[in-house]
Amino acid sequence: MANVDTSIPPETTGAAAGLAARHSAEHPLKLYGGWFCPFVQRAWIALVEKHIEHQYVEINPYKKEPEFLALNPRGLVPTLGLPDPPRAVLYESSVVCEYLDERYADEAVHGKRLLPGSAYERARARLWIDHVSTRVIPGFYKLLQHTEGKSALSIEETRREFLGHIRTLVKEMSSSGPFFLGETFSLVDIALAPWAKRLWLIDHYKNGGVGIPQEGHDGDDEVWGRWRAWFKAVTERPSVKETWSDDERYLAAYKRYADNTTNSLVGQATRAGSGLP
Repeated sequence: MANVDTSIPPETTGAAAGLAARHSAEHPLKLYGGWFCPFVQRAWIALVEKHIEHQYVEINPYKKEPEFLALNPRGLVPTLGLPDPPRAVLYESSVVCEYLDERYADEAVHGKRLLPGSAYERARARLWIDHVSTRVIPGFYKLLQHTEGKSALSIEETRREFLGHIRTLVKEMSSSGPFFLGETFSLVDIALAPWAKRLWLIDHYKNGGVGIPQEGHDGDDEVWGRWRAWFKAVTERPSVKETWSDDERYLAAYKRYADNTTNSLVGQATRAGSGLP
C-alpha cells in the first residue's frame, strides 16, 4: 500500500496556527507533534491548561527525519523534549500528560492539578483514562474505518459496541458535572477530548454516523443527557479550541481512515484487530 499519509499538509491552521506561532521560539522544553494527531492534542491541551512555556515543533511522523529519529527511535508523536537531563525525551501521550502535571505542580503558577489529590481518586481517574484508551478510542477507529465485507462486525454492531463503551464511561461521571470529576477539568477529560472533538468525522463519513441519540428523540435518557453536558463543556474548553486546526483540514486527513487506506500504526492495528500501539 502506498504511503498516502506523507501528503498530509505540514502546518497547523486556524486557532492552532496562532498557538503554534506563539510557541515557535527556541525553548528547552519542546513538544514535537503533528497537528492532525489526537494523541498530540492531548499533550498540547495539558501544556495550555498548565500555562507551561514550551516550543511547539511541527513534524510529519509518517516522514521521519533523521534528527527526530535521533531523539525518539520509535518516531512517535507526541514526543516531549526535556530540558533536564539533556536530550531526555518522553513519549506516549498519557505519560507525557502525567509528567507535565507532576513536574509543573505549583498551583500558583500552573493552576489546579489535573489529577485529584487523594491516592484513591488518582487511581480511579487512571482506571477511566485506561478505559478511554483501551475501549473508547479503539471503538472510534473501528467505526471510522469500518469497511463492508472486510470488518468482522456489521456497522450496526460496531456502532453499538462503541456507544456501549461511551455509556460505561458516562455512568462513572460525577453527577455535579460538567466534567468527569465534577467542576474540575482533569486528565480524564483530556484523555477523551480530542476524539470527542472528532466525532463529527464519523457522522460525515459513515452511514448512520456515531448514533448518539438527539435530545428528546428515541434512545435519549439520563446518560446521554449527562454526555451532552460533558461534551459541550469539553469541546468549548479554551485549551481544546486553541489546539484545533480548521475543520476542512481534518476532513482531508481523516478520509484516509474512512477509506481504510491509512498507513498509520493506529490504522494498521485497527485493520488487524489488535490493540493500539
